[in-house]
Amino acid sequence: MFLFLPILAQATPAPVSQEIFQPQEVRVLPGRLDTVPVFNSNSPELVLTEGILLSTFSPKGKQFPAAHLNYVFRGRFDIFAHHIARGTAPDDLRSLYLGVILHNPGTQPVTVDVLEAASYLSQPDAPFVDLLPFVDNPLGEVYAGPGSRAMNDVLRGQRQDTFPDKIVIPPQQSQMLMNLPIPVRPLTPPLNGRSSLLRLRSSGAVYVASLSLFARTNPDGTERPPTLEEWQTVLETGGLAEQRDRTPSPLGQTTGQVIYSRVAGVARGSRWLTTVTDKPGMPYLTTPQPGQAFSYGLSTLYRGTLGTGQIQSAPMLVRYPDTAYQAHGNYAIEYNLSLPLQNTTDQPQTVTLAIQTPVKVDPFQGGLRFLDPPARSIFFRGTVRVRYTDDDGVAQTRYVHLVQQRGQQGEPLVTLRLNPSDRRLVQVNFLYPPDSTPPQVLTVRTLEAADAP
Repeated sequence: MFLFLPILAQATPAPVSQEIFQPQEVRVLPGRLDTVPVFNSNSPELVLTEGILLSTFSPKGKQFPAAHLNYVFRGRFDIFAHHIARGTAPDDLRSLYLGVILHNPGTQPVTVDVLEAASYLSQPDAPFVDLLPFVDNPLGEVYAGPGSRAMNDVLRGQRQDTFPDKIVIPPQQSQMLMNLPIPVRPLTPPLNGRSSLLRLRSSGAVYVASLSLFARTNPDGTERPPTLEEWQTVLETGGLAEQRDRTPSPLGQTTGQVIYSRVAGVARGSRWLTTVTDKPGMPYLTTPQPGQAFSYGLSTLYRGTLGTGQIQSAPMLVRYPDTAYQAHGNYAIEYNLSLPLQNTTDQPQTVTLAIQTPVKVDPFQGGLRFLDPPARSIFFRGTVRVRYTDDDGVAQTRYVHLVQQRGQQGEPLVTLRLNPSDRRLVQVNFLYPPDSTPPQVLTVRTLEAADAP
């Protein structure tokens, strides 16, 4: 997680929070992740040396074979990369470059289509600014942090001009897909980060690697990006970049602190696409009784399932031994949820949908725990898209940027008045933003008649 917080803000005493217990049902989210592989480069998060961040190349002929995981991508796959650079000394403030290289091991050319893509720096592209918890974002101009901004672009199906629409890789050749800097000069402190997400489709087999190199220096003292040959040299002869993140706790550990660690490997699953109904085969989701609510876990993880027992974290197909066992947090994974709400009572109902960030618990305690005021730490910041038909019968598409702190109940994304037997489809869609901390929930609530607007 990028932590660019003002020092003065840390000195302000935090208000004392009171716990709010909300008795309600917490349900397993229907569906599952798809099988699209995700190249997930997030360890080490803070990169201090040149080297290999993540390589799925063959280890054959490499100076450090253990740094290469020997995994081939074909067809649809994603690339996610999320790293920080820091000046190593006052007299060494070179930019750290992140390179993503693709290699065609076959005998025929391979075309890689870049479907959507975005990559942003924290400074100056997307600083961590203070935002209200709930801000309409119709034009995509509201964001806080590079993860928030990159996920917003890809949610809207955009491809940055930085990236071509396709690249063609000759047989037995390599090409750079990304060669972008993380500058630290003249920042104070000299600290910066970059978040990137690319959705790709390959016509054939490709290996992928993410690498780090410091900027090279021109004769006039200016910086230049590394060349393809320089990237290939570090791929062939380099080891894993330092410093390494904390080693994860074993998945079987049931007591004590859990160290999830950072992800470096190939995760299975890019999108969670589902229709949420009462049970499989049912065409609708029955709304709660007045004054009642139920929730579905979002990005639930090991020892953080909110009592559902459901771990949504993407499993790792290949990984380095000192990195996360699962893609905890599901950074950059898309949730695409359809809820065909139906009022099965003989009275009108006012129904709300909200994303919330309860206190992480396991096992189930009969409901959800919130804090008033919420804890200071921010656990979610990103844009959510909601589609629905409003009470006047007009189709609506709304983008809302949410900022939620630990224990925050959240404001409704949508409020609907359903007459008896009315059915209304609501679609909620977002990419889980980097710099967020799971889990969250999607809560459906029916207001008491006295509380309805």
